[in-house]
Amino acid sequence: MENKYNMSKVDNIFFAKRKLVDNIYKSANLEGIAVTFADTYSFMNNVNTGNISIDDMLKLKGLKDGWEYILNNIDVELTIEYIKKIHFEVCKGQNITPLGEFRDKGVGITGTYWRPKLPSECDYESELKELLSIKNDLDRCISIFCWIQRSQMFLDGNKRVANLVSNKEMIRLGLGIIAVPVEKIGQYFTQLIKYYETNDMNDIKLWIYNNCIDGIEN
Repeated sequence: MENKYNMSKVDNIFFAKRKLVDNIYKSANLEGIAVTFADTYSFMNNVNTGNISIDDMLKLKGLKDGWEYILNNIDVELTIEYIKKIHFEVCKGQNITPLGEFRDKGVGITGTYWRPKLPSECDYESELKELLSIKNDLDRCISIFCWIQRSQMFLDGNKRVANLVSNKEMIRLGLGIIAVPVEKIGQYFTQLIKYYETNDMNDIKLWIYNNCIDGIEN
């Protein structure tokens, strides 16, 4: 998988900060938080338009805090504990339990009868280790993005966590940003459901590569 962008880490951090509102807007909508770009921009500038519910404001704040955390901890080793920490940052204050820990009950997935295993039935440490052994940097980052979503480690917020964790690695390596365009979320979910049901991520990785990698040329 050929890199689309080859940025320095410093330039990629600067790019991520410049695109922060856009990234939060896209990530929020991917998770089903129906906010406009204008309302997201206003929220990020501490302006309450009255169009965002309190619950959604808390989720936006969680995304903001999550982005701040990864940008301030870009070189920290990616571990399961790091992933749990991202969940804590993203979901704190939102009445989600367990917070920063794996879910302890089953979950359903909209659009499919497929059900993910309980975390107690999985070995996430070994799965992450296998993913981190992927030699191609961009392939590795996209694979981590997909894997976290399918694993459904947490009771809520899995797509937000996947987005932040994968982008932490994307930025560290100067590869740009993974962001699903809002106008293509329907197409993305078609790919995601197929991946959920087959556990074959080849098609969704190609779709992400073609539609979701953003960056700038040096």
